[in-house]
Amino acid sequence: MPVGTQGSVKSLSARDLREIGSQMILGNTYHLILRPGLEIMQQFGGLRGFTAYSGAFLTDSGGFQVMSLGDLRTISEHGVIFKNHINGDQLEMTPESSVAAQETIGANIIMAFDECPPHPASFEYGQASLERTVRWLERCLKAKTRDDQGLFAIVQGGVDLRLRQQSLEATIPFATPGFAIGGLAVGESKEEMYPSVDFSTQHLPLGKPRYLMGVGFPEDLVASIGLGVDMFDCVYPTRTARFGYALTSEGRLNLQNAKFRTDPKPLEQGCDCYACHHHSRAYISHLLRAEEMLAPRLLSLHNLRFLHRITEAARAAIVNNHYQDWALEWGQRYFKHAVPAWFLSSIEAGRG
Repeated sequence: MPVGTQGSVKSLSARDLREIGSQMILGNTYHLILRPGLEIMQQFGGLRGFTAYSGAFLTDSGGFQVMSLGDLRTISEHGVIFKNHINGDQLEMTPESSVAAQETIGANIIMAFDECPPHPASFEYGQASLERTVRWLERCLKAKTRDDQGLFAIVQGGVDLRLRQQSLEATIPFATPGFAIGGLAVGESKEEMYPSVDFSTQHLPLGKPRYLMGVGFPEDLVASIGLGVDMFDCVYPTRTARFGYALTSEGRLNLQNAKFRTDPKPLEQGCDCYACHHHSRAYISHLLRAEEMLAPRLLSLHNLRFLHRITEAARAAIVNNHYQDWALEWGQRYFKHAVPAWFLSSIEAGRG
């Protein structure tokens, strides 16, 4: 799911997103409350009417900002008081107000309000945090009024499998339409992260979507699909595009590098995106040096299409019952030298 934090995937239009195969866009409740505000959201009938994107939407609850705005918020059992990072005003978010805001925004999938602890965090902090997240989940479900939105619960616990188990045992009985794996990709290493992903997917119910929050590097998609994850979001493909990088099956290319100044090849041989069909690496390298707005736009188009192509290929491999072979071949090409142990163990799990 491309990230459109404020109702926009940076530099791309709704038509662009449809053409590259985006089926669902992520918006952020906290940021949309601040700008444009819920009154305007209501006036336009929610994000779909406001943005003209005809696909589905998922909204984060604002829980990630509980961690990312650590110096600008105060947590209590009632909720979280934020200091508005735009004008300094106070904003209170509770499980009830988060759900109400997401109902106004009108996403197809909404998230329970949670606390995402930082990494590292003590066992005691992690335990108190996940217990509060479960109590907030109960309040979110009671506050929900719309039947046309699916509310996903979020499993926390960081990289401590004892906490992860506690969170799973407390959360799964709520039987929400899908479950998110939260509290990861917040500074820990891949070697620390993947045992938690593996443990979570082993215990989450079959037949319901598993959403790994905030994860979207190419290698993470391939590894996590091997473990049975279904949904991803990440700012990485568009953020890295703004720094001049292209994602390819043989690793990331820095188009600022001098060797690309005369390179006639497309960003990725065989890619069907607009950038690869019409422009060379040399041209995009020139646009970057000239600081033309077109450069990050073309790279964003390509990088998102590259990730969509990975998931399309992964689905085909699963349907044809050869995911492990496909993923191993992909990893050998992408990593070039030694394929990391965490990647190998993920695709060998066979839950994809």
